[in-house]
Amino acid sequence: MDLSALRNVSYGLYIVGVNYEGKETGCVINTCMQLTSQNPLFAICLNKDNYTYQAIKQAGVFSLSILSEQTEPSVIGTFGFKSGRDTDKFAQVKRQQQDGTPILTENVCANLILKVEQIIDVETHCLITARLVNTVTGDSKNPMTYSYYHKVIKGSAPKSAPTYQENAVVENEDSVEYVCSVCGYVHKGELPDDFICPICKVPKENFRRK
Repeated sequence: MDLSALRNVSYGLYIVGVNYEGKETGCVINTCMQLTSQNPLFAICLNKDNYTYQAIKQAGVFSLSILSEQTEPSVIGTFGFKSGRDTDKFAQVKRQQQDGTPILTENVCANLILKVEQIIDVETHCLITARLVNTVTGDSKNPMTYSYYHKVIKGSAPKSAPTYQENAVVENEDSVEYVCSVCGYVHKGELPDDFICPICKVPKENFRRK
């Protein structure tokens, strides 16, 4: 089966925020949908091993920051490829508290505050349905799509994402390419000695030639 066909399914990019054990934590997700229009109900999908999933189960309320195309790649790297167990992710972005949850205040199209209604087991992941309780308008337009993230920012999905494909990299026309072994970022041309991945911030040693 050619799983590359799944790359044609459209997604957005969002940061989930939650307060857990006295601190702010969260992660990047690409699986979110609005289920109803009246008294809006949403659904997101998280890996069961994800620290943010454990936080949402306990807190019962979370935020969803809709990322714009202006979002810095390093923000996606921090929230997508590091764990909240040992990283204070929100310390590295502009944010505020809203209705008991942390939200991003820069380069986002909007923020949604959601209250958990149901958690459904879907094998390696869990589907979380949640009721919309508040919204906060962002400072940007043009929501970032998953396609934009792949083709323009040159990133790939974390292993915990429902859309993750092993050994998948972003296509590039340059004859010499190096791929980050952590986040999948593709660099065209030779790597300078002091090169740092623009997404996950690892050094040159973490890149392999494609």
